[in-house]
Amino acid sequence: MARDEQLKERWDLVVTKLSNQFADGDTLDLDAIIYLIGIQELGQLDRTFKKDQKLDLMHIAICKLLQPYGYYELDFVDNEGWPHYKALASLPHLKAGEQAILMKEAIVNYFLETEYIR
Repeated sequence: MARDEQLKERWDLVVTKLSNQFADGDTLDLDAIIYLIGIQELGQLDRTFKKDQKLDLMHIAICKLLQPYGYYELDFVDNEGWPHYKALASLPHLKAGEQAILMKEAIVNYFLETEYIR
C-alpha cells in the first residue's frame, strides 16, 4: 500500500474512532483532535478550561506531536501539572496543505504509539 493511502486510511480511522467516542458521531476536525491530545497530555480530564487554556492545550499537543520530528523537547512540568516544551529547531515554512499533512501524520503516529489504533 502506498504511504499516502496508508496515512489516509489511518487518519480516517482516528477521526472515526475519536468522533464516535467524543462527538456523538459528528466528525471532529484537525483542531478538535489536537485539542483532545492536549487534554490527554495534560492529564486533567475532569475539568473545564478557559479560552486561553484551550489554546495552551493545543500548543502542548502540537509540541508533543512534533517532538519525534526533532522540533520540540519537553523542558519541565510546572507545579500545576502543565508541561512546557522548548523549541529545538525552527519549523519549516510549509503551505497550509503541507502543514495539515504533517500534523495528520504526527497524529496518526501518536495514536499508533499509544495503541489507540493499529
